[in-house]
Amino acid sequence: MKAWPVLALLAAALLGFAAPASPAATVGERYPGLAGGVLRAARLSELPAPVLFKSQELEIRAEEVERLLREAPEDWKPQLEKNRFFLLEREAGRRILIREARREGLAGPGVTDEQAVEALFRRLVAKASVSQTEVRAFYDQNREMIGGAPYEQVSGAIRQMLLQQKQEQAVVDFLSALEKRVSLEVNASWLQGEAERARDNPVDRARRSGKPTLVEFGATGCVPCDMMQPILEKLKTAHAGRLNVVFVHVGEEKVLAARHGIRAIPVQVFFDREGKEFFRHEGFFPEAEVNRVLAQMGIR
Repeated sequence: MKAWPVLALLAAALLGFAAPASPAATVGERYPGLAGGVLRAARLSELPAPVLFKSQELEIRAEEVERLLREAPEDWKPQLEKNRFFLLEREAGRRILIREARREGLAGPGVTDEQAVEALFRRLVAKASVSQTEVRAFYDQNREMIGGAPYEQVSGAIRQMLLQQKQEQAVVDFLSALEKRVSLEVNASWLQGEAERARDNPVDRARRSGKPTLVEFGATGCVPCDMMQPILEKLKTAHAGRLNVVFVHVGEEKVLAARHGIRAIPVQVFFDREGKEFFRHEGFFPEAEVNRVLAQMGIR
């Protein structure tokens, strides 16, 4: 979302529905696939009704999430109406990171919270680098996706993309470590209803079907995405009744794409019969390679 630049990246770096959770359960355990970031490890607790999130001195209340919804870009609002937890997780991540930046001594007189978090981000990604070998390997493995352009013409763009991926992974690793040492609580009663609404989408419905699922995150007019369409249609016919094949247009399903960590397109995500992610691939994926992954999942 345009309102969340670096903070959004930091906070995000980010099915089944069951009976009410015990206080010891976490969001990730009770609602697999719902949390995409720092709230996976949050405990489900019976917090006072207005409080949706608590971490030591930090609290986020229902009225604050509603304010974030009102301030969101208009084209996001219909999806966010069903995904208030997504807003809560982004805001919780933002506030936790501000707190961590302060603890690292990056805040001070004349330094805004956003500047402090950006300083933390720079510290986290400072060691990320991409070698010439990595750039060349990506080019050799994705020539079709690149459209056959000469290596010299696209190597700079590939390097930048790979560097961004490594930077994002450094942030993910930081947040994962944070989950283990910081107390996080989410309102269990509130989340029970929100999780049911958030899973009302084609991906989560397929994941709960008891059948393996292949989801393509892409867009029309994207060359490698368009190249994938005949393969997807063939799979639908060949494995009808045994495999869910779902196409998600990331321009129309922004929240769903963000929840699944989609940063470039196309991306193919394979889920097993239990709805757990089995494998993912970014870029054009030849039919033979798709079938190889499906065979590993027992679909031949």
